[in-house]
Order: sequence, then structure tokens, then C-alpha cells
Amino acid sequence: MAPADMITPMVGELGIAGLGGFCVGYAIKKVTRIVAALAVVFFMGIQYLSYIEVVEINQTALQDWVNSALTGASTLQEPFLQLLSQASLGAGFAAGLVLGLKKG
Repeated sequence: MAPADMITPMVGELGIAGLGGFCVGYAIKKVTRIVAALAVVFFMGIQYLSYIEVVEINQTALQDWVNSALTGASTLQEPFLQLLSQASLGAGFAAGLVLGLKKG
């Protein structure tokens, strides 16, 4: 088998994986911006209600909840990275994902 016969399918697979990664990264960045904006509006509303003394915020419980949420998010990072490292098209997908996150 000639080297060109081996490279051509790999370039196509990497291109498709890169395009898929770009689309996923672009979508993740757009959705993240919307979710972040909604979260800011929600928390500003809660803070305003606390300011006019309609509700009372338990700061200790809120801090514990945020810390547990951050811990949960960091535990998801490792399985995702392992999945990318084990996938045969992971390099193309990862490159596309980074580009999509950057351009999105």
C-alpha cells in the first residue's frame, strides 16, 4: 500500500472530526454565554430581593453550594479528557473544539 493511500483517508477523517469539533465548540460557547447571562440576571434579582428584605440569603449555605458545584464540574473534566485521548479522531476533534471555542 502506497503512503498516499494511507494518508488520504486519515486527512478526511481528521477534517470531518475537526469540523465536528468546531461546531460543538462554537455551540458550547454560544450556549454558555446565554446561560451565564441568565444566571447573572437571576442572581441580581435575588440580591435585589434581599436588599429590599423580601428574602434572606444564607451566605454559608450559598458558599457551600457553589463550592460543591465547582467540585462537581472539575470531576467532569478528567473523563472528558480521557475520552478525547482514547478516541482515534480525538486530535482533529480537539483542534476543532478549541478553534470553535475561540471563534464562538
